[in-house]
Amino acid sequence: MQVSSFRGTGVALITPFDAHGAVDFDALRRVLLHTHAQGKGVNYWVVMGTTGESVTLKPSERQQLLDFVEENNPANLPLVYGWGGNDTQALLSQLPNLRLEGVQALMSVSPYYNKPSQKGLIAHYTALAEAAPRPLILYNVPGRTACNMLAETTLRLAEHPNIIGVKEASGDLLQCLEIARHKPKDFLLLSGEDMLTLPVISLGGDGVISVMANAFPVLFSEMVRAALEGDFARAQAALYLLAPLNPLMYEESNPVGVKQALALQGVCAPYVRLPLVPASEALKAKLQQVMLPA
Repeated sequence: MQVSSFRGTGVALITPFDAHGAVDFDALRRVLLHTHAQGKGVNYWVVMGTTGESVTLKPSERQQLLDFVEENNPANLPLVYGWGGNDTQALLSQLPNLRLEGVQALMSVSPYYNKPSQKGLIAHYTALAEAAPRPLILYNVPGRTACNMLAETTLRLAEHPNIIGVKEASGDLLQCLEIARHKPKDFLLLSGEDMLTLPVISLGGDGVISVMANAFPVLFSEMVRAALEGDFARAQAALYLLAPLNPLMYEESNPVGVKQALALQGVCAPYVRLPLVPASEALKAKLQQVMLPA
């Protein structure tokens, strides 16, 4: 596995549901085709991230989803599988039952709710990295975990040979700058905030794991490619088109907004699992006013 496989645009895939709350695999096939966009879309898929509603899926459903994505990947896009939680031992106990034959890397969110110290984060991720059968991408998202992983902690973990990058969603560009300045050359700094992708790349980042790329894969991927090529004028033009949509992705919580955008494009239904509920009519109307081509 080349670390460069995850440079560019990754998409945190949604999980489509039908009106009864079951996983809609036909719709998932359409999402995969939509995000690949005949080679004009994303560079890799992230299965079972936050956007995939992993916390309300059963372990058997998560494995079925991963198996389905593996089987419907004729372009052989690299796959990242979300393997995270707030119980270190419980995560380690899952490993013997995970089938990861088609997976190139794992991504693990920082423990949520129990709010570990920085020392605890290092111990947690080190234990996962030592046991993981695939390279590990850290995921720092303090807006969901109530615990920010500091740059010095990320850089300490970057020294581990089985930790290859971080999805950095703190929204703190100074923190991103510190990681970019001091990280090993082959350690990936990936934006976890769609609208901060260009600043992060300008600081030395390697791309993004995106929510919006579910619905707008071609435009979003073009933006990232342009930025990585140093053509920030071209990248900014795409960013300015996407900017009005971004707050609507989160107005009623992720992935409610992006699923409604996909529904407006005819890709999948807008259903989510409780405690989330589908987009309100007000949010749907706002999206209709600013929708772009895929």
